[in-house]
Amino acid sequence: MDTGTHVVMGVALGGLSLIDPVVAGSTLTTTAVIAGTIIGSQAPDIDTVLKLRNNAVYIRHHRGITHSIPAVILWPILIAGVLWLIFPEANLLHLWLWTFLAVFVHVFVDIFNSYGTQALRPFSKKWVALGVINTFDPIIFGIHVVGILLWMLSLNPVPTFLTMYAIIFLYYILRFAVQHAVKNSVKHTIPDADEIIVAPTMKFFQWRVAANSKTHHYVGRAYGRSITIYDKFERNPLPESDLVKAALKDQNMSAFTSFSPIYRWEITEFEHIYEVRLIDLRYRSNDFYPFVAVAHLNEDLEIVNSYTGWIFSEDKLRKKLDFIPHN
Repeated sequence: MDTGTHVVMGVALGGLSLIDPVVAGSTLTTTAVIAGTIIGSQAPDIDTVLKLRNNAVYIRHHRGITHSIPAVILWPILIAGVLWLIFPEANLLHLWLWTFLAVFVHVFVDIFNSYGTQALRPFSKKWVALGVINTFDPIIFGIHVVGILLWMLSLNPVPTFLTMYAIIFLYYILRFAVQHAVKNSVKHTIPDADEIIVAPTMKFFQWRVAANSKTHHYVGRAYGRSITIYDKFERNPLPESDLVKAALKDQNMSAFTSFSPIYRWEITEFEHIYEVRLIDLRYRSNDFYPFVAVAHLNEDLEIVNSYTGWIFSEDKLRKKLDFIPHN
């Protein structure tokens, strides 16, 4: 989920913590626990700082080790320990328990996005992404904001947030049901599809669709059960050439292939330069595919420059690569 949603989730868990008599019975413990749930709801996303290094490192590692099983165990110990030093009269056990819940909820809800997490590490590096909730879901965010406002208006936070979580639970079930219906519609539209990716958007009934058959890639949109296919590309495996092998050794290219489950490729030859481009098919926007990886190699198959990330125009991509093509 996005940062704003994780913040309101942390506040809501802090309010719900008053269901615990130990927390509710001590002002210092209440203060420490609310701080713990807010900080704990943000802690796993500390790996966002990797973006300052480069996109390749960020793409390969974001929601990786910081969302793993060891991290879910260690974050609450670290956060609760620091807060206990600040609030030594707070109940350490209950401070740890509620902080642990906040960290766990953060990682758990991220599993439902299309991006997913490596939540099963160290047992598996597989990305767990259920793809039923958009990274920012206005309904989930709005319900949390309403619950927090009611708490600020002096309503009892315990029944308020219990009701809120019951509604959100039903909402998740509904999202799974809608996703299932969309996948069935895609199967009817593309009978020979052997891989279907259905990703949510901020609009409840609109979903992004990407599918593979043995011969083609398909890209489209779903509105409810109505499927519209925008693009159809021939499905060809990457050539097993020295050029491609050299390109895939680049960190930007390898980060892209580790993250993207469905993409197509283009190889273009300019004057003394070869361009290998990988294009993720999950994120079509206004007739453009903004998530790409590009490597330029010289005639000796050495990487001249490369890039991976989100680019919404060809001109911006050329500026990132500092490259003006001359055919």
